Amino acid sequence: MTTGTSSHKLWGGRFATGPAEALDRLNRSIGTDFRLWPFDIQLSRAWAMALWQGGVLTLEENEALESGLGRVGERLAAGAQPEAGDEDIHTMIDRLLHEEVGAVASKLHTGRSRNDQVATATRLWTMDACSRLDSAMAALQQVMVERASDLQDAIMPAYTHLQRAQPVSAAHWLLSHFWPLQRDRRRLTQASRGAAVLPLGAGAIAGCAFPISRVLLKESLGFHSVTPNSIDAVADRDFVAEVLFTLTLTATHLSRLAEDLILFGSSEFGFVRFGDRFSTGSSMMPQKRNPDALELARGSGGRLLGDLVALLTTLKGLPSGYNKDLQDDKRVLFDAVDTMLLVLPAVAGTLGELTFQRERMREAVTGGMMATDLADYLVTRGASFREAHGAVGGLVREAEQRGCELDALPPATISAAHPLFGEDAPDWLGAAFSVARREVEGGTGPESVRAQMERAKREI
Repeated sequence: MTTGTSSHKLWGGRFATGPAEALDRLNRSIGTDFRLWPFDIQLSRAWAMALWQGGVLTLEENEALESGLGRVGERLAAGAQPEAGDEDIHTMIDRLLHEEVGAVASKLHTGRSRNDQVATATRLWTMDACSRLDSAMAALQQVMVERASDLQDAIMPAYTHLQRAQPVSAAHWLLSHFWPLQRDRRRLTQASRGAAVLPLGAGAIAGCAFPISRVLLKESLGFHSVTPNSIDAVADRDFVAEVLFTLTLTATHLSRLAEDLILFGSSEFGFVRFGDRFSTGSSMMPQKRNPDALELARGSGGRLLGDLVALLTTLKGLPSGYNKDLQDDKRVLFDAVDTMLLVLPAVAGTLGELTFQRERMREAVTGGMMATDLADYLVTRGASFREAHGAVGGLVREAEQRGCELDALPPATISAAHPLFGEDAPDWLGAAFSVARREVEGGTGPESVRAQMERAKREI
């Protein structure tokens, strides 16, 4: 069954009938790619100029097309909506342009294919999206630094294997989530640069047959280089994969921060208390306060991983050149970007209104967490670390048998564990002393954390 809907297609002369309704519904992508319209108009105006400079259009035709495209943009910005026959945003813009300038609109597509057109529009959109994402990441980093600055003198347990390990500055813990985001921002910069390679002029697959200047196109559209091979140009979606990989890592990093805060906000930990604006309640249990923003952030990691795998699975099965499978690149790209632009501000808001429970964090630092410091004490007295490790391990076992913490053992018991233990050995079981000893660059010592804070501020 063929469709009876009138349309303004960019193809079809060699077909006796229109496509079946089922194919039309499957093929129609305007519901996804509509958001490309500002970039499609931008590249179309640049293409009209290139056609004039190449002698394909007259000056009057170029001016008419540029003016008409401007009016089309105004109509779209004012809320113009697709019609049933608009296959994609490129078709819709072509239809509107014909309404504005008449037959000369048919000259705009000279030497151009939707293959290089959509690749260019998608790259322009991606470059803009990377800028917006970077701003959102930097805003979250700013909140991290502001909160960390208030926590430099707060002491909390650090964990390995989710077991209490050693005491650290709470600022040091929070900044441990800052640096993964900074790596994400660097990757995002590289992904944006990977997108900034101009495919326009590649045509359908073999390159434009008219003498347009791709260098001038590159400059006018803000790309840093042009694609070196027309076959690769229309099929390359590496830039989409790079953005998806970066955002999948970002979602993974946010998931780990969210998991820490969700645990720390539980009654069992009690290190943080969630605020009202970024938590929700239960429809059944009046006492509940749920960290929904953090849980949704944690869930976004799986969603973005799915977007990345979907794209890579599609790409791996394609022959060279453009294939219609590539139409789905925008669905996963837009989903990933939209998700992150929702998640990042929500995590920033949640972190910004948290109340850190300093006393509860400090109470969770127990004497046994300074066992390494006690071993270090023996090392400073001349013992090997292996020997010291064994001696302190024996004290830990003794404390467990007595049902007390390491710092609650009688001084005589500590002295008896190794001949190099002196009267000052118990002083090395203090949490503040343990933190203060770690002034190595990148450590949790007060001066080291202050230096880390300054570096973090510079990075933002």
